[in-house]
This record gives sequence, C-alpha cells and structure tokens, in this order.
Amino acid sequence: MQLDETDQKLLALLSENARAPVATLARKLNLARTTVQARLDRLENTGAIAAYTLRLGDIARPRIRATALLSIEVRAGPAVLQKLKSLPAVETVHTCSGRVDLIVQLAADSTSELDDTLDRIGEAQGVKSSESLIHLSTRLDRPRA
Repeated sequence: MQLDETDQKLLALLSENARAPVATLARKLNLARTTVQARLDRLENTGAIAAYTLRLGDIARPRIRATALLSIEVRAGPAVLQKLKSLPAVETVHTCSGRVDLIVQLAADSTSELDDTLDRIGEAQGVKSSESLIHLSTRLDRPRA
C-alpha cells in the first residue's frame, strides 16, 4: 500500500498525540471528519497503523537505560533470543550486520538490576561476548510517523 501525503500528515499528527479526536485531526488536515475516519480505518486494516501506544515521559521511565551489543555462536540465535525474552529488563532485540550479531535495548530501575541483567546475558549459553553501553542523557528522541 502506498501512503500519500495526507496519510503521512495524518500519521505525523497521531505520532504527536495518538489520542487526538478525529474531529481535531480533520480540522488540522482541512478534511471532513468522515474522510479522516475512513483513512484511519484503511490505515489500520492494511497494517500501516499496527497499534496505538503510550509513550512514557521522563518521570515515568526507568531511570537507567543501556544497550548491549552481543556476539553469539553460529546457530545459537533461537536459544539466546529465548533467554533474552525471559529477562524483564530487556525491551527490544535487533539483529544487525557488522561486528556484533544482536543489539539489545535494556531499561532498569537500579544499577543492581541492570548489572544482574547484564551478568545473566553474558552467562547465557551461546553468547560469545557482550559489550554494554550505558545511556547517560537523551539529546534527541524523535518518534517516526
């Protein structure tokens, strides 16, 4: 499905506020409310909009965020992924190209929770090596529409 300019504008508005009423979206797009509702229905039905989510502000986010770069053994991917899924501090896991095999995003409420999670990742069968990067401050956090 191709997204036209109006679809892109609608998605950008929703990325700013997914709870915006259809009437408000319609007014900002200079379209009829029924037209905007039909576009939303189409975007949802085709999978262009997968979900409406909550984006936490700084006060509600875990205090400590980190990225772990993992090198894993050949064919160990499924077992390592299962282990990562079992760890509550693991938010996302991405495969990647380059010197590492997986990028793991972590969030913890304490340094001890983060330390324990990193230890458990490093000890997981199939993990050859890991490197952790602790996030200090966020300079840009741009949602993509």
